Amino acid sequence: MPDQSNPAAVETSSAKPLFPEKQEGMFREALTVLNECAVPYAVSGAFALQRHTGIWRCTKDLDVFLMAENVPTALRCLEAHGFNCEVPDPVWLAKAHRDGFYIDLITGMSNAVITVEHTWIDRSQPAVIAGVKTRVLAPEELLASKVFVTRRERFDGADIAHIILGTRGKLEWARILEIVGEHWELLLWHLVLFAYVYPAFTHYVPDSLWQDLSQRFSRRLASRDETAPFRGSLVDENMFAIDMNDWGMADMLKQRRSDRIQRLPETLQP
Repeated sequence: MPDQSNPAAVETSSAKPLFPEKQEGMFREALTVLNECAVPYAVSGAFALQRHTGIWRCTKDLDVFLMAENVPTALRCLEAHGFNCEVPDPVWLAKAHRDGFYIDLITGMSNAVITVEHTWIDRSQPAVIAGVKTRVLAPEELLASKVFVTRRERFDGADIAHIILGTRGKLEWARILEIVGEHWELLLWHLVLFAYVYPAFTHYVPDSLWQDLSQRFSRRLASRDETAPFRGSLVDENMFAIDMNDWGMADMLKQRRSDRIQRLPETLQP
C-alpha cells in the first residue's frame, strides 16, 4: 500500500487537480505580468510535464525557466504588481510569492552544470495555462532539466521515463545529448531505468543511441583515467559528503557554482 502520509506517493494522476481560486489567480496574474513585460520565459514543472505525458501533479509552485540576465526585469515587474520577491540562490533560483503560493524563476540546475540559454526559450511550445497564452518547455529541454534531479529526497527518473513514454520516443535526441554534454553517463543511466520499467517499449529509444552510448561507456571503462575527478557532489552533495569531508576528494560542485556566480549579472551577485 502507498504511504498515504507522504504526498509524493499519491501526487500524480491523469485527472486534472482542482487548483484553489487564489492559486490559479496568482498564476494567471504572474504569467500576464511576465507577458506584458516581454520577459522571455517558458513554463516547466507540473504544467510542462502534463503537456508531454498527460500526467497531472498537484503543485503549489509555478516553475518558470528563463535566462539569468532576465531575472532582474522579471522580479521588478512582479514586485510592482504586489508580489514578494527574493533570490534564495543566485546560481539557479529566484522566487516570487503571495498567499502561500510561489513562482519559481529557474535559470538552470542547482549544481550549475546545466543552465538555461535562449535556445530553451526559442524552442518552447505554445500553451494556455490558467487562461493565459504562454509557452512550455519542449520535451527535450524538460527531460534534460531532470537528469541531475537525483537526490535522496527527490528523484525525477520516473518523470524522464514518462516523457519518453508519453512522446513515444519522438524526441530530438541529438538536442538532449547537446544539453547533457560531458555528462552523458547520467542520460544512459536514465535510459537503462526506462528500459527496466518499460521493457516492451525500448524501441522508443533509437538503436543508434543505445549503440552510441553503450560504446562510449565501454570505451570509458577500457581506458580508465586515474586522474579523472570525483563527480559525486554534482549528483548529491549530501549523500556524497563523506567523500569530500573525510576522504579528501575535491568538491566539484563548489567549483562549478563558483564559476557560475562569476558569470552572473551584477544584480544577482551575492
